[in-house]
Amino acid sequence: MGSTEGRGEAVQSEAAQSEAVQSEVVQPELDAAALGEMYRRMRLIRRFEESAAALYRDSRIPGFLHLSIGQEASAVGACWPLDERDVITSTHRGHGHCIAKGLDVTEMFAELMGRETGTNRGRGGSMHIADPRRGIFGANGIVAAGLPIATGAATAARLRGTGGVVVAFFGDGAVGQGMFHEAVNLAAVWDLPVIFLCENNHYAEFSAEADQHRAPLSDRARGYGIRYAHVDGNDVVAVARTTTRLVAELRGGARPVLLEAETYRWHGHYEGDPERYRDATEVDTWKARDPLVVHARRLAPRQVAAIDREVDEQIDKAQATASSAAEPAPATLHHFVTSPRIDRPEPPEPTGEVFRTMDAVHDALDHELAHDPDVLIAGIDVGAGGNVFGLTRGLAARYPGRVRDTPISESAVVGAAVGAAMAGMRPVVEVMYLDFIGVCLDQIMNQAAKLRFMTGGAVELPLVIRTQFGAGRSSGSQHSQSLEALLAHLPGLTVVMPSTPADTYGLLRAAIRDPNPVIFIENRLLYGRKGPRPEPDALVPLGRAIVRRPGTDVTLVSYSRMVHDCLSAAEALAAEGISVEVIDLRTITPLDYDTVLASLARTNRLVVAHEAVTPFGVGAELAAAAVREGFWTLDAPVIRVGAEPTPAPYAPSLEHAWLPDVDRIAAAVRESARA
Repeated sequence: MGSTEGRGEAVQSEAAQSEAVQSEVVQPELDAAALGEMYRRMRLIRRFEESAAALYRDSRIPGFLHLSIGQEASAVGACWPLDERDVITSTHRGHGHCIAKGLDVTEMFAELMGRETGTNRGRGGSMHIADPRRGIFGANGIVAAGLPIATGAATAARLRGTGGVVVAFFGDGAVGQGMFHEAVNLAAVWDLPVIFLCENNHYAEFSAEADQHRAPLSDRARGYGIRYAHVDGNDVVAVARTTTRLVAELRGGARPVLLEAETYRWHGHYEGDPERYRDATEVDTWKARDPLVVHARRLAPRQVAAIDREVDEQIDKAQATASSAAEPAPATLHHFVTSPRIDRPEPPEPTGEVFRTMDAVHDALDHELAHDPDVLIAGIDVGAGGNVFGLTRGLAARYPGRVRDTPISESAVVGAAVGAAMAGMRPVVEVMYLDFIGVCLDQIMNQAAKLRFMTGGAVELPLVIRTQFGAGRSSGSQHSQSLEALLAHLPGLTVVMPSTPADTYGLLRAAIRDPNPVIFIENRLLYGRKGPRPEPDALVPLGRAIVRRPGTDVTLVSYSRMVHDCLSAAEALAAEGISVEVIDLRTITPLDYDTVLASLARTNRLVVAHEAVTPFGVGAELAAAAVREGFWTLDAPVIRVGAEPTPAPYAPSLEHAWLPDVDRIAAAVRESARA
């Protein structure tokens, strides 16, 4: 970053020396028609952005607006060699990238104005414009978040052998993000067909580039073991020639590349930015290198004037059409949060030979890998090592390329799952401990959970994040947490927590086949638990609880390992004359309220037990439902049993006091029965 053209040429030479093979790509000469088309695309971006600025000024665009005026050449040049096989990921300053990849400007205007006819039906707005059907995997309101997604799209392209290439746009400010490091490193390790294209406009929001970084991108590329190239980002022909060469090399199997395009944004970080951080002289200097003016010198004045008129008419018409469109109806608020799922029947009771929960995980993954070539497994040590618990042992050898080890980079792993799912694959990625979701929460919370909604239903996210938890063995505060309530609070996610080997098999297979992002949480203390094996084709419906033990006096609800403590408590209480109905939720969200409320109507009492801390948990949600929907059937207060509201302790004496057990559950049921 901070390159001059001369320095860029020198660095490019160094990078070329470090690259073992550089393919020779013969590029056709750009004729007058091609040069004119480049100008037309840049002019379309410029006029779109100018019109958007006016609309924002007139309060006709309700949300944030980040414009790319001055950066048109890098967008058009980078997308010039791309076709329908290829994917781009973008930034919050992404209008130009989307237009250069072929997005319709009428729909884009409508999206910015929050209209139903918008690109994303008014659900995304300026920062989130996307159309995965056209290979546009999204502008993104989170800095650097598109880079891990790009690795997933590139993985899909490589596995399918389409020759597809991904261009991942980012700004110089994104280099400070961990997701930049993780994504570039993963792409290097997996040799993915990605161009990481830095539009270096020399400012990260209000901060000058020199105040943000000490190492240039050329050094960073060498550090990651990938190629580097530099180009004048204000010369569309230079950018197009460079990217055409790089794309051809990547289609031929070359290693990923970091391309730095030096350019400049004429407007502030956002519309309304007072721009106190730079002076007018600097802006004027860059405006003198206007990419449209630079390129117009290659064309006849008459051709330029004709294109200007054509684009002006197109923009005026697009803006007028978008302005007349209706806003989304309030009745559609809940549309596109999740994809419709198949309503599966409950499978028969399993009657096969005894197997373990750990076998259930392995067999479910094996079955889906064998029956669907789009299933991909990735995670830390899931390949050669077979997972820290041996759950994936042997799968990497059986399915070469589709069971992949990753660096310890949770954001890149989950982001790659998002990108691969958007590309139509069914990734299953592992986050080793549930506690570690904090490391990659953005890719779960702001990407996987929201992208179907923000694209107005244009994409499905069929991905599974497998993880595990389990307290009671002195694993301490960072390896013992039951965080399902945190995940269940995020609309768009499905959260599954099985309790038996058979359900683990059937639920995991159903999760892999589901069109929605699923967090599949296993309890490691159940891995050795045994039970009858279901039929190979068994699928357990997501979002449906099951009654594990019928009863008449008290409804006792739980999930995961705590179900077994509840069954033990119910057995002991039966000797005291208390009949307990035990419900296993199996899926935390969507929550099966109907089964719980139907049981409550029979017993008139409700106790909820879970391993998570008591406040703000699943028990609180069920208590609220019981008080509202089941109020007239309640004969006693709802009682919650959970871990104490402290971090998980290490000392066994403290952990025993912290964690609920059979005795505490039984005491709560007795209290409810006596009330």
